[in-house]
Amino acid sequence: MASIESMGNVPKKMKAVVNYGPRDFRLEEVDVPEIDSEEILLKVGGCGICAGDVKTFYGAPRVWGSPGQPASITTPVIPGHEFYGQIVTLGKGAKEKYQVSLGDWVVSEQRVPCEKCRYCLQGKYWMCTAHQVYGFQHRTAEGGFADYIRLPKTARNYKLPEGFPLPSAPFIEPLACGIHAVERADIQFADVVVIAGIGPLGLGMLQSAKLKNPKLLIVIDIKKRRLELGKKLGADLVMNQLEENVVLKVKELTNGYGCDVYIQASGHPQGVIQGLQMTRKLGRYVEFSVYSEPTLVDWSIIGDVKELDIRGVHLSPYTYPTAIRLLQKGLVKTEDIITHRLLLSEYKKGMELTEKGDESIKVVLVP
Repeated sequence: MASIESMGNVPKKMKAVVNYGPRDFRLEEVDVPEIDSEEILLKVGGCGICAGDVKTFYGAPRVWGSPGQPASITTPVIPGHEFYGQIVTLGKGAKEKYQVSLGDWVVSEQRVPCEKCRYCLQGKYWMCTAHQVYGFQHRTAEGGFADYIRLPKTARNYKLPEGFPLPSAPFIEPLACGIHAVERADIQFADVVVIAGIGPLGLGMLQSAKLKNPKLLIVIDIKKRRLELGKKLGADLVMNQLEENVVLKVKELTNGYGCDVYIQASGHPQGVIQGLQMTRKLGRYVEFSVYSEPTLVDWSIIGDVKELDIRGVHLSPYTYPTAIRLLQKGLVKTEDIITHRLLLSEYKKGMELTEKGDESIKVVLVP
């Protein structure tokens, strides 16, 4: 048996968006990646634009580096980590490892672990020190804003089952992250749960949290359209913090105690302060957001006043199979979340739509 199988119609060149620096993304013709016997080549079906892609495009210091903060990106690099695709070239080793065949539809976790560091060896691959994430590392982890993408040999890949709704596939990655946040929240039946920020990630958290059947599920945002969608997708109550005192409202609903669980997904510093004020004593504050600047808070609230349980959330460890299952069963809806499907050549429009967030929720680029 040959070490590499191919569908036979893979071209030598492809279109790709290439990141050279802040506000310097270019649509170019580049070489289609070559693979070895342990790797997979996908023809990309679509790739979502993440808030992290937008931060990268507009020059966020957390990505590009700042005093005391090393850069997390090497360029030139093809962005995009919310992708899915069809196998067109397949190494024998990858075929055996992942139990996949030519023509299968596949997704891959955003982190490409090294499998050698302390965290990988302990099974905590999502904290891998190599920090290889699709779309951020030149050559080693090129992303999905392209016609084709190479899945490295240490990638964590998943075959999509027969009948899976492929238009929903770009939402697997954000949903998997949302599921991890909900799992970290340890939601109980009697809990009052607040989710702050219901962009794509928050809407995935909302639908996942609803399946936990808490006593009361509240979402907070400043965009009317998103609040309406939050109500449609399962929130018991929606609150606009620009129109009411949400901390006071939550305390009124809980006899003055505050919520049991607060999940912060807004990415705004005020959401942190609000959450610490809103969460009851001995409650659980779950932090998912990525911030563009440090946030100052009164740490005495965390310890001396409330003895809060602060739980960080990073990526989506071991949650892709659950995300795939929930989408296939229709337990999580994406029809109103994936609002735009644009051509690869329209990537600038996609960045603008995602950054503003007025007309869009999730934008997908389609090669």
